[in-house]
Amino acid sequence: MPQVRIIAKNFMDMVASLPEMKLDKLYENAFICEAILRSLPPLAKKYVLQMLCVEVPVNSKSMEEWVLPDGVSKHKVAIDRLVQLRIFTETNKKKGDGPNYTLNPIFQTNLKKLLVYGVVLPREPMPSSITVRLPSSEELEAFALEQWECFLLQLINSSQTERPLNISSSMMKTFQRGLLSQRDREAPRLTESGFQFLLMDTNAQLWYIIREYITSSEERGIDSADLISFLLELSFHVTGQAYNVNTLTEVQKNIVKDFTDLGLVKLQQGRKESWFIPTNLATNLSVSLTDSSSRKQGFVVVETNFRLYAYSSSKLHCEILRLFARVEYQLPNLIVGAITKESLYGAFDNCITAEQIISFLQQNAHPRVAERVPSVPENVTDQIRLWETDLNRVEMIPAYYYDEFPSRDLFDGASDHARSYNALLWESPDDLKKMRLVVRAENHVHMRDYLSRQK
Repeated sequence: MPQVRIIAKNFMDMVASLPEMKLDKLYENAFICEAILRSLPPLAKKYVLQMLCVEVPVNSKSMEEWVLPDGVSKHKVAIDRLVQLRIFTETNKKKGDGPNYTLNPIFQTNLKKLLVYGVVLPREPMPSSITVRLPSSEELEAFALEQWECFLLQLINSSQTERPLNISSSMMKTFQRGLLSQRDREAPRLTESGFQFLLMDTNAQLWYIIREYITSSEERGIDSADLISFLLELSFHVTGQAYNVNTLTEVQKNIVKDFTDLGLVKLQQGRKESWFIPTNLATNLSVSLTDSSSRKQGFVVVETNFRLYAYSSSKLHCEILRLFARVEYQLPNLIVGAITKESLYGAFDNCITAEQIISFLQQNAHPRVAERVPSVPENVTDQIRLWETDLNRVEMIPAYYYDEFPSRDLFDGASDHARSYNALLWESPDDLKKMRLVVRAENHVHMRDYLSRQK
């Protein structure tokens, strides 16, 4: 089975991929320098603060002395991250001495200002005397989840959506790129990556969408550095607080409208003013994907008889379960189904792996079973893996068969030649009378040329 092709990178990987000029532009904002500093590994933070007031290059060998021998691997990770983000710049001194590192002067200057004078955020929350009753944290979380599920349903199948979102068709096509494929006069179908996307957790799905949103920003006339800067600003806002829309630029207002459809912010209108309220999805944007604190509560119970019960009223959950299970009936708050050999074969045909299915069931286990070890019965997980291996018993490889070698020397030479290209699939070296070879088809030309030269 092929590996997952969608890689949901974290926010700092997106920042690191920016060109040098755009990174320096980002570092001109002190609060962005703070956001970057927060995201760094602990050892990388220590190095930045140690070098904050150092104006001369520091040799890499000198920096290796800052850590104990058992911390060498963490030291390398920290240095790599700082170089990727251009917080450290490399300069070579002499051969054998290793590179020297200096702190990015723009980052260094603005981080110093931040520590001395403090940071001034671009906007302050609106006073409660102006805003109407703001949603509670539970209402805001429910809004974010509802918007996200509605967006995913429209992304996969617009006919399943009860209320269409305001995202433009061109923007939706950007999000669907790589997830859906469509032939002439046929309805769009999920691709291999699309099936795998649905089995990701919410954080990973969000990062994929945000990455596509940033990647396509230049096509919409938006500077990707400005977009990332605004996303980092959102991570400093307080969840549930109201912020005046009039403090935004026109580009930022359009971004907020898009983010409302994704569930990252909620827009509200008062008598004279309008405001946006960030949800947890927005304020956690600069947090690593490995952070599980914002993951939603599970809903799936799997029994030892392969019966599956999902305590959910979500149409999205039902569509996801159909990818690998037979859904038998759906009640207002319960989905009942079964994991069968046929349903799993359908999933495997769509390049969904057994490990992805098992991981989805474990990550979304209902709280009543999530504390058990294992949360999914072992006989079920073992059988899912066994059914997958059923499809991998025979592997078809195009090949050529060679026999009737005139001499043992020619046979041995041909074997060695095929082995040098890593193309030898089978040989019969013990049979002196029947000297036979099987070689990969793509290397037939090399074998033919070799044998013709030996004649």
